Amino acid sequence: MIDERRLTTEEKALKINLTQDIYGCFAEIGAGQEVAANFFKAGGSSGTIAFTQSAYDMKVSDSMYGEASRYVCEERLLTMLDTEYNTLKFRLPNKYKESRFFAFCNTVESLNYHKTNQGQGWVGIRFQLNLEAAPNDIILHIKMHDNSHKAQQEALGILGVNLIYAAYFNYTNLDELLDNLVHRLPRDRMEIDMLRVSGPDFEHFDNRVIALNLVKRGITDATMFDLCGNVLQPATALYKQNILLMRGRFRPVTKVHIDMVEKGKMQFLKEEGVDPEKLQVIFELTLKDLTAEGKISIKDFIDRAELLGSLGYTVMISNYLKHYKMIDYLASIAKEKRMGVIAGIYNLHTIFDERYYDNLPGGLLEAFGRGFGHNVKMFVYPAINVETGELYELDGFQHKPNLSGLLRYLKDNNKLAAFESFNRKLLHIMSDDVLEKIHAGASIWEDDVPVEVVKAIKFYELFGYHPKAENSIAH
Repeated sequence: MIDERRLTTEEKALKINLTQDIYGCFAEIGAGQEVAANFFKAGGSSGTIAFTQSAYDMKVSDSMYGEASRYVCEERLLTMLDTEYNTLKFRLPNKYKESRFFAFCNTVESLNYHKTNQGQGWVGIRFQLNLEAAPNDIILHIKMHDNSHKAQQEALGILGVNLIYAAYFNYTNLDELLDNLVHRLPRDRMEIDMLRVSGPDFEHFDNRVIALNLVKRGITDATMFDLCGNVLQPATALYKQNILLMRGRFRPVTKVHIDMVEKGKMQFLKEEGVDPEKLQVIFELTLKDLTAEGKISIKDFIDRAELLGSLGYTVMISNYLKHYKMIDYLASIAKEKRMGVIAGIYNLHTIFDERYYDNLPGGLLEAFGRGFGHNVKMFVYPAINVETGELYELDGFQHKPNLSGLLRYLKDNNKLAAFESFNRKLLHIMSDDVLEKIHAGASIWEDDVPVEVVKAIKFYELFGYHPKAENSIAH
């Protein structure tokens, strides 16, 4: 068997060219026609390529795909795929009966002459795996990190060949598909921060698991999906939005979590410049919070995703263990928009721990400059002191004496504030305790979580819930 990891880009293109029933077209905008060029260079392309085109002039692009306010976006890519695939079928109805058609499209913004922009774009393929069958789609968003236009063109060409190859030869296995998609494209050259598959041949794939794998493999540091499980590209989904972020394990979501996000949202909306019509609430799971005994449980991840989706929340998966890195990332998207962060009082202990920032030249001050220097405000939710049983709030925050001035600065400059209201009756609820009650088959766990979560846990039998165990205890 051929070791696909050792195939060059040219060899992959040649294999596709020599597969007699693969036939399609290319439409590429923004960085040359590097993908199609690889197939021409490989040889034997006359039986594979129907046509290639590139509508560089906006007027030409509008005439082909309709007028647009943004040209490098997912909507434009989908229009291109629709147009080109349907055109191919319409022009060659007889060929359609004997070939597996594909349309490869991309719309990208490569590095400009002055190198003042971030190379990025949308890439996709619509393709058949069987004759006259309904097509599948693979859609992805990329960030290009090479520091020259030529190098970005080359990287895009490699990605395009990898994508078409993986679509036809690695579609049954997620690991193989991802392996081949990023083959010869290290992270410092290209990042894929959104990948979605759909169609009759991908019904066994869960796009949320794909999103998790992008982060797990280091292909990107963060990606997200909505309440319906649709994978989102963060910069697009959060474009011109105020962001309210809540980090946690949510294993499972409890009434405390809901109180935190609802009361936190009410307080955040009082901030100047926060538009309720342009507010995105994000629940973030880090890879560390998804890891148990050195492994990530896909089922456990899906369980939590199902619960958050049942409550209508957008979920982000990230590899940003440290607070300042997450804020730095979101700030690059939010630009001048206000950002809010919800944190528990005990989370603040970690944030104020100077040992946490030994890796930074500027230590804690650098981390706080990046974590609070943007248009950010943190809202601190209280807890019950496990030792004294008393309420533990921001005003009584226990910290080293040398950090008193920093704490006062954050408060005085509207960077840090206590929750104005909260439900004290809920502060005793701990996710770990709820999980133990579920495992033990005791129904009292239902008092600690929202009704929607109770229904979801029972219906999907999440977190080890078993109706028989609960019934046996009841009797």
